[in-house]
Amino acid sequence: MSLPPFQRLVDAHWRDVARLAHALVGPDDGDDVAQQAWLQAWAAYPSLTSTSNLRGWLFTVTYRCATDSHRGRARRGVPTDDETLAAATPARIDPPAAGSDESGVWRAVASLPPRQREAVALRYVADLDHAGIARAMDTSVTMSRRLVSDALVTLRKALT
Repeated sequence: MSLPPFQRLVDAHWRDVARLAHALVGPDDGDDVAQQAWLQAWAAYPSLTSTSNLRGWLFTVTYRCATDSHRGRARRGVPTDDETLAAATPARIDPPAAGSDESGVWRAVASLPPRQREAVALRYVADLDHAGIARAMDTSVTMSRRLVSDALVTLRKALT
């Protein structure tokens, strides 16, 4: 097995990694999470034993970096005023401009429970199948289906 040059991997997938990172942790921390994911991927790349799904592997690394970011945020002190607290909410997704057709959708997605929001992001932003979501979230395929399904039910109710 021969790994392609790492730069080829970066060139092919950097936008997808950045998009997923932003979807998982929000716009404030998205760039940092994407950068951390690339650093961890670069460090682990020489020891990979399979090249069958490098894109999925990158998404798993990105998801785990996002999870680490959420954990780190949880250990920091809690802001006291409401505005600062709202800005520090994990995985906050800024909605499009008011009046946009998508603004209600993004508010509904942002209000999902964290694991459902992450599963939806992996499914519809990263375009992973349920097996890929299960690997990224370190859960079963059945649970990944359930998380996405429950999220869609909640979104349908919120948007109708």
